[in-house]
Amino acid sequence: MQRAVSMVAHLGLRLQALPSALGRPLSCAQDVLRRTPLYDFHLAHGGKMVAFAGWSLPVQYRDSHVASHLHTRRHCSLFDVSHMLQTKILGCDRVKLMESLVVGDIAELRPNQGKVRELQNMGSDVSLEVVDNGLLALQGPTAAQVLQAGVADDLRKLPFMTSAVMEVFGVSGCRVTRCGYTGEDGVEISVPAAGAVHLATALLENPEVKLAGLAARDSLRLEAGLCLYGSDIDEHTTPVEGSLSWTLGKRRRTAMDFPGASVILPQLKGKVQRRRVGLMCEGAPMRAHSPILNMEGTMIGTVTSGCPSPCLKKNVAMGYVPCEYSRPGTPLLVEVRRKQQMAVVSKMPFVTTNYYTLK
Repeated sequence: MQRAVSMVAHLGLRLQALPSALGRPLSCAQDVLRRTPLYDFHLAHGGKMVAFAGWSLPVQYRDSHVASHLHTRRHCSLFDVSHMLQTKILGCDRVKLMESLVVGDIAELRPNQGKVRELQNMGSDVSLEVVDNGLLALQGPTAAQVLQAGVADDLRKLPFMTSAVMEVFGVSGCRVTRCGYTGEDGVEISVPAAGAVHLATALLENPEVKLAGLAARDSLRLEAGLCLYGSDIDEHTTPVEGSLSWTLGKRRRTAMDFPGASVILPQLKGKVQRRRVGLMCEGAPMRAHSPILNMEGTMIGTVTSGCPSPCLKKNVAMGYVPCEYSRPGTPLLVEVRRKQQMAVVSKMPFVTTNYYTLK
């Protein structure tokens, strides 16, 4: 089994596909949206299509958002995440490229686990190949059981954040990675576009599996404390501020050679001004951009993501506050619809994660 190079999942966040890197027709106009290989499939199954990051994707199907969310936690759901950018990094300097972009220790990963041109101009041997595959995420406690019926590989030997190429329900050339964006056990399957509908249809034949859309995906990832790039973290957020210090490779901390080291290393020693925290409250749900205030009523931060938790029956959110307010149990105020209400800093994940690791 091979360590996955899906740096998005490895860092606990998700990136939107980069339009400039794709060979598909592009448009900034909202009425000309890109379609995944499963677009007609979604319509045939009652998908309610919405515009998302330049793509037409299902926000939900015939089941309600909450029903899809809970089904994923109890059984498993199938998500179309084909809008996610899939690439292959090639060349002798591929590790050099990746380590110039991220803080993780790429050199220690096993094989297959705009910056490109800059390195090429410097004489580096590196190239980027966009893989125009579909990407299906099968997520939930019964996902492995469902998938095992369609593969010859023993999925018990495929732990979290590893991958392998295999035939899946008769579709060859699929890369199955044990990862996801829900906090549950599950896989993401990179499938040749021509076989995407066949694979989705085969998976849906199992009564354990139901289709789920963007709405359930967002509430599931929020319960799991996972970031959405562009909302909870961006190019101005450090791993320490974002409570993602675990992404910093030990070797790279010692070498001090990762991007932003001069800023990040002092933060690791406690010199950080703000941190991403979890919040819980009752009453009206917290939403992105809701002000966070201390008990004296002074604004100290902003909510970056928030929604009602279907599992907890409480409102959950994440946002940034000064370090002195980041301890779990700290009482705060949030402003929702111009009214202040009580909130408390909470540990994340809000719902226990169930990633599959070898015992």
